[in-house]
Amino acid sequence: MDAPDLKAPQHYINRELSFLEFNQRVLDQAFDESVPLLERLKFLCISCSNLDEFFEIRVAGLKQLQELGGGPPAADSLSVPELLSAIHDRATRLVNEQYRCLNELLLPELASEGVPLLGAAEWSPQAQQWLEDYFEREVEPVLSPLGLDPARPFPRIQNKSLNFIVRLEGKDAFDRDSELAIVQAPRSLPRVVPLPGAGASRGCVLLSTIVQAFVAKLFPGIRVIGCYQFRVTRNSDLFVDEEEIDDLRRALEGELAHRRYGAAVRLETSSDCPEDMVKFLQAQFASNGLDTYPVAGPVNLNRLSAMYDLVQRPDLKYPIFTPGMSRRLAGAADIFAVIRQKDVLLEHPYQSFAPVMDLLRQAAADPQVLAIKQTLYRAGKGSPLVDALVAAANAGKDVTVIVELRARFDEEANIELSNRLQEAGAHVMYGVVGYKTHAKLALVVRRESNGIRRYCHLGTGNYHPRTARVYTDYGLLTCDDEIGQDVHELFLQLTSLTQTPKLNRLVQSPFGMHEMVLSKLAREAEHARAGRPARLIAKMNALVDPQAIEALYRASRAGVKVDLIVRGICALRPGIPGVSENITVRSIVGRFLEHSRVFYFENGGEAELYCASADWMERNFFRRVEVAFPIRRARHRERIRRDLDLYLADNCQAWRLRPDGSYERLTRGAAQPVNAQSELLAAYAAGPGPPAL
Repeated sequence: MDAPDLKAPQHYINRELSFLEFNQRVLDQAFDESVPLLERLKFLCISCSNLDEFFEIRVAGLKQLQELGGGPPAADSLSVPELLSAIHDRATRLVNEQYRCLNELLLPELASEGVPLLGAAEWSPQAQQWLEDYFEREVEPVLSPLGLDPARPFPRIQNKSLNFIVRLEGKDAFDRDSELAIVQAPRSLPRVVPLPGAGASRGCVLLSTIVQAFVAKLFPGIRVIGCYQFRVTRNSDLFVDEEEIDDLRRALEGELAHRRYGAAVRLETSSDCPEDMVKFLQAQFASNGLDTYPVAGPVNLNRLSAMYDLVQRPDLKYPIFTPGMSRRLAGAADIFAVIRQKDVLLEHPYQSFAPVMDLLRQAAADPQVLAIKQTLYRAGKGSPLVDALVAAANAGKDVTVIVELRARFDEEANIELSNRLQEAGAHVMYGVVGYKTHAKLALVVRRESNGIRRYCHLGTGNYHPRTARVYTDYGLLTCDDEIGQDVHELFLQLTSLTQTPKLNRLVQSPFGMHEMVLSKLAREAEHARAGRPARLIAKMNALVDPQAIEALYRASRAGVKVDLIVRGICALRPGIPGVSENITVRSIVGRFLEHSRVFYFENGGEAELYCASADWMERNFFRRVEVAFPIRRARHRERIRRDLDLYLADNCQAWRLRPDGSYERLTRGAAQPVNAQSELLAAYAAGPGPPAL
């Protein structure tokens, strides 16, 4: 029998369509009645936010590629026009499901719980009067209705802003120049307005509903015939030619101002907007039918997330939890002494992120600490971690911070924190030209009685205390000499012009990680062919790289059992006879965002396990600085392996990828239900570690 062509397009799933399937899984959490009601509303909002970014970046990039005549075919061989058409079809179904979820399920259930989102027809006379007063007092003064005629052209519309197109009484025939006006809602106005009242249960009204109800007050003496919402999504990718600029930060600051007015890539209109007005809007934004999405409700569902904080109903949210603390770190006055004894493995959000901040705080105050080096990809505004670095710089420590200015949609926040660090005297650098610094590394250099010692933190997630409470990640605290030397070499590479370092324990991108993955997959295949134990368990956010997928297919054909836990995009097709029948792919979508990257290789009975900052994508392998670090303590390897087995046993929040690219949710109601996140949460609340299966 001839060997199959492992590069054949039918063996690969398109990454953009795979993302839309992931977003469907997120949305399905909003349909899930076992999830608390306000959390379901939040999942709906997350699915909408995800879709916004998808259009701003991915669809925008495809449109640019189409304008340039297309590019080299992807592994799945879809042309750009074919893909844009397929995206429109799938996104349309997704959007329809989002509004069905809102209108048929969430709004009625919120109303039954006493926290309704009220439409104008549901206002009581008292609410009507209060909202009219609110409009006149808070809203009308900041609105500027813009009539459209030859002297007043169509205004610039900001990315994702709330807008209204208003038809006014005029000529009998439709006349664009004299009968239309645009009303833009400034971002300063709250999108959800709570009605006055006491207690946890109170109604809310959307700003869009208020504006539409009282829009006539903006046009005295003219009859308003209709008022319809619309929203435009624009290309938000930033382009900076790093080889042609002298100052990356200044160049990015200039680009950020243009993000609000990039090329239009999507037009959302209320479903009741007349067809002629939709066509008029399409003409203004050079849009077509594939770019237009009529919606049965407010055009920006993301804004409904404000209700989560406005409504003080703990019974409609996930129970509050307090992250556990490592038994060795609990109450420890000297974190350096604890790390010197042996490595510490942290698992977030089940365990607290505080030890990472404690390491930096103690380092800032410790007279024996000479230097601190840190990478920052996303840290958030007002980060206590940045406070610690500033304190260290003010205390005279040598502080070096690699700030990734191009972390998408965090560029402005990262520019602000880089300014703050520089003002404190820290050395702030932006990594290597042409490569994003995505590695998660911290290094503390300390003088001790027996010489210089390096203390390190390596992680799979960002140095962001807030997301550490909702993202699952691993972090390792160590003073291992070889790892410390490797981290030192990596920082030299990031801050100077040194050559690619030779590393002892760590593996980095863009030099070596891709080769490491391919070689270890080939090694597993050799073990399988020789009858030795061979298995791979890999957990990541995305699997796209064609060479890695081809290597996985070869391993499967050799008899390697491959279990993949891929939260989001997966371009591999499992279960194809003769190609991938030994591969399973599952996605876990639950309360916490699965973010950790873990690679377990059976290796003929001498297991190896790595944690990493990188997914198996071309960008992570070739266009980013990433780090994979080995888990050397047997107890830590066993702990992570138990976690992986728990995820593979999950039958409550798991989805299985079918060969055709669709996902099926694993059947609930099993005799022994397993919810990996819930079990880990309960285990760490009761003690220092996860349950044994």
